[in-house]
Amino acid sequence: MELKQKRGKRQIFRGVVVSDKMNKTRVVKVLRTYRHPLYEKVIKSYKKYYAHDELNQTKVGDEVEIMSSRPLSKLKRWRIYRIIKKSSN
Repeated sequence: MELKQKRGKRQIFRGVVVSDKMNKTRVVKVLRTYRHPLYEKVIKSYKKYYAHDELNQTKVGDEVEIMSSRPLSKLKRWRIYRIIKKSSN
């Protein structure tokens, strides 16, 4: 019988890089839209995530996907999964 390592399903979010000032770290802004339960109005909210970028290949304005990972530092719990669209800067 072969032992298989199973790990839980990773969360994947899509967002835009808003800061690349730190080495190997990017701040990614993830936009979320939802409908208010009572008033039915569509509400936009966002959250910023610190994501690990080992090769420093993303810049401000790039659209990326981030994936949850083990804690890498005090604030970093995400890593850049793939670059969807490079910015035109």
